[in-house]
Amino acid sequence: MKRMNMQNIYRIFPLIFLLLTSCRGDEPVPAPREITVSSGFYLLNEGNKGNNMATLDYFDYTNNTYYLNIYAERNPTVVKELGDVGNDLQIYGNRLYAVINCSNFIEVTDLKTTKHIGMIQIPSCRYIVFHKNKAYVSSYASIDGSDLYARQGYVAQIDTASLQVEKRVAVGSQPEEMVIIGDKLYVANSMCVSTGEMDHTVSVIDLNTFTEIKKIDVAVNLHRMKADRYGYIYVSSRGDYYDGKSDLYMINSRTDEVEGPLSIPVNNMCISGDSLYILAKEFNYITGYAESVYGIIDTRTHKILTRNFISDGTDTQIDMPYGIAVNPISKEIFVTDAKDFITPGKVYCFSSDGKKKWEEIAGEIPSNIAFVLETKKTDN
Repeated sequence: MKRMNMQNIYRIFPLIFLLLTSCRGDEPVPAPREITVSSGFYLLNEGNKGNNMATLDYFDYTNNTYYLNIYAERNPTVVKELGDVGNDLQIYGNRLYAVINCSNFIEVTDLKTTKHIGMIQIPSCRYIVFHKNKAYVSSYASIDGSDLYARQGYVAQIDTASLQVEKRVAVGSQPEEMVIIGDKLYVANSMCVSTGEMDHTVSVIDLNTFTEIKKIDVAVNLHRMKADRYGYIYVSSRGDYYDGKSDLYMINSRTDEVEGPLSIPVNNMCISGDSLYILAKEFNYITGYAESVYGIIDTRTHKILTRNFISDGTDTQIDMPYGIAVNPISKEIFVTDAKDFITPGKVYCFSSDGKKKWEEIAGEIPSNIAFVLETKKTDN
C-alpha cells in the first residue's frame, strides 16, 4: 500500500487508520501494543470544536515511527477519549498535561506510559505553565466559574502533587498564554467575546502573594507569549482582524516597559537558544491576499533574521501553518499544517537549515508538540 493513498484511507476507514503507524519510506504496519516512550515527542491535535476529536500522537526517534492516537490506545476505558479541543500540551516532571479547552479540564497522564493519572476541572481552560511544583492555568471563565466568556477571566494555581486547585486570581479579558520570570507571572489578555471589547493589557501576578500587582498596556487582543534568557518577554497581538494587523511586542521584565512593534505578524512562536521562531498566515480581508511568514528573530539583537526559514521551497506545500516547535538537541524545526481545519493535518520536519526531512499525516488540527528527550526525576 503506497503512502500517497493514506489520506484517502483515513477518510474511508478512520477506525482502521487509527490503528496504523507509518515509518519513513516503509509500508504502514499495525501499531505494536507496547511503545517505549523514551526519545521522541507528543503532538496534540485540537480536533474541531463540538466533535470530541482531540487526539494525542507520538513520534518515536528510536525507530523513526509516527503513532496516531496513542492516548486512545493506552486508555481504552476513558469515555469520549481525550475530549473536545486540545489547546495546550506541556511536560512537567514525569507527567504530561493536556489542556482540553471545551471539555473544561486538564488531562494528566504518565509521561512514559501515556496512561491516565487524573483530571483537573477548570472551566474554559486555555494554557498551562509551571513553577515550584505549582501549575498555573489561564481560564476565560469568571472567577466563580459561572460565566465561560466573562469580561474578566482568571488564573488558577494548582498543586501538582494532589492535582487540586488551591487559589484563583482575576486578570483581564480572556487570558491566553503566560510566562514566569522570577516570582512574577505575566498573562496575555485578549478580548471579551460577549461585548466585542478588546483588552490591550498584560496582567502581572506576584506568585508569592498570588495577587495581580499591575497591568501593562501593550496592544489589543494579545495571545502568544514567550520569554528569552535575557529577561525579555515577547507577546503577540492578533490585531482587530481588519484594520489593525497582527504584530509582535517586547516587554523588558526588569522595568516592565514595552518595546516595539517589531513589524512581523505572529500566529504562533517558540524559542530555541537565541532564536525566536515565528509562524503566521496574515490575511488581508480587502484584497484577499494571505501572507505566510516563517520568521526567525535574534533574541540578542531583536533583529528579524529571516521571514522564511524554509530554504528549499517546500513552504508552498503548507496550506495553514499552525504549530511550531524546535528540538532543543538536534535543532530540527517542526511545523504543523491545519489544512482546512476539517480534514487530517500534517506535521513537517525540517533540518536546522530549513530543508524538509519528512512529513506525516497527523490528526485534525495538529497544534502543540512536547519533546520527551530524557528521563526526568524531578518532583511532580
